[in-house]
Amino acid sequence: MTAASSHARFASLVRYLEHTAERLPRREAVIFKQRRVSYEELWSWACSIAAYLRRQGIEPGDRVAILMENSPEYIAAYYGALMASAVAVGLNTATKSRDIVNWLNHSQARWLFADGRHAELPLIAEKIGRGLRLVTHAEPGKPLEEMERTDWAEVLQESGEKIDLSTLDDPERLASIIYTSGTTGEPKGVVLSHGNLVANIESILEYLRLKESDSIVNVLPFYYSYGNSVLHTHIAAGGCLILENSLVYPHKVMQKIVEEKATGFSGVPSTFALLMSRTKLTDYNLSAMRYMTQAGGPMPPANVQRLTEELPHIQFFVMYGQTEACARLTYLPPERLKEKLGSAGTAIPGVEIEIRDEAGNPVPVGTKGEIWARGENIMKGYWRNPEMTQEVLRDGWLKTGDLARIDEERYIYIIGRNSDMIKVGAHRISPKEVEEVIAELEAVEEVAAVGVADEMLGQVVKAVVIRKKGAQLESKAIQRHCLNNLAQYKIPKYIEFAESLPKTASGKVKRHLL
Repeated sequence: MTAASSHARFASLVRYLEHTAERLPRREAVIFKQRRVSYEELWSWACSIAAYLRRQGIEPGDRVAILMENSPEYIAAYYGALMASAVAVGLNTATKSRDIVNWLNHSQARWLFADGRHAELPLIAEKIGRGLRLVTHAEPGKPLEEMERTDWAEVLQESGEKIDLSTLDDPERLASIIYTSGTTGEPKGVVLSHGNLVANIESILEYLRLKESDSIVNVLPFYYSYGNSVLHTHIAAGGCLILENSLVYPHKVMQKIVEEKATGFSGVPSTFALLMSRTKLTDYNLSAMRYMTQAGGPMPPANVQRLTEELPHIQFFVMYGQTEACARLTYLPPERLKEKLGSAGTAIPGVEIEIRDEAGNPVPVGTKGEIWARGENIMKGYWRNPEMTQEVLRDGWLKTGDLARIDEERYIYIIGRNSDMIKVGAHRISPKEVEEVIAELEAVEEVAAVGVADEMLGQVVKAVVIRKKGAQLESKAIQRHCLNNLAQYKIPKYIEFAESLPKTASGKVKRHLL
């Protein structure tokens, strides 16, 4: 019997948390710093948040934004919003107010649950004002008079009639919006239903064989699809989430894995590159660890080989997916890893994968084409953007924008991307985000941003800048301006000045030449 068949499949994410809290009330759900929160406590908090939101007049489908680092409070706010029939919108805590305000406005969020100490909160309050209700965990560093604010502790005092969860048992009900970029022109908000997320959860439970005895040291942000998936699958399985929000000291992460006898660990290529370069993995007792997973871009085969040779008893899952697919599309079974090194694997349970040409026709084995995917985990579309939705969703299939070939056993080998997204560590960056900020400088005539290879992060940002005739502009001035307006990981590591940008006949920048 697989892990997926050992429990009921529900129509709503909330039902998974309810089921686990009823079945394993004393089981540790979250370990965060010195705190250990049980499933019973987590469920109680989510119920209080849902009751509070309902008493305050929240309507089904209203958006509730969350600006918190991974914590028990984040999880409670997320599931509490879902229980109140709202749509949870996790926001990137590492970025600046201009992106956050843009996402809040675009999603038309009515509520914001935030860490009161978040550095950008005063600017957010100033820009948005009383159009948004604010709940803060931790006292703000300065008064936020522009916004109506409620304290977290006050919300948790809320109690009342038991919420009828049967009204949530509709897999088509919207659950989440995940923003994949922050450009002021066209934010991409991926809309996911309960049914989408449930399909993803069930597939992952099946191939990872997750169960209640599993625990994971999690370094992935919940506001991204990969981390969001780790969160939901462990709650569904009744496992334990051990939260580590920083990789600044990799040895501390390794020590936590050992201390808590964690059975799982997930990361992007840069996570594993950092651990292997800054620690000696064989110095740690990892006998309790059962598996590791990797997604978020291709990991160099040499690093995969080194990791699996150093830790031969651990199952290593190479995976591939997109936010538009709730995280996961393919996985490479660990027993096929050596034989299929360099492959992103085969379709996860419940998903179909085809490689197609530009006309949308399937191509022969071994021929390059675009990955198309179909399954219950494929998004509903992009929030408030039907045109962009129609570009990527065709007759139930998702056009991923990724180029690949497939072999006789239907294992895919990714060749590259059609899109221009830059992947820095766990982050996906639209070049337009960086370009818009640099273009604000008076001396800039034109700018193009691209990703360039980086051994540690996979990619870093490079900006090619054309100065206005006679204008004076130095690299440091550009980086200072970026520092004030962009998250740290979006700031160009390299800045190159040029006389012109290479372009196609239609005027599009040939980014691959940069």
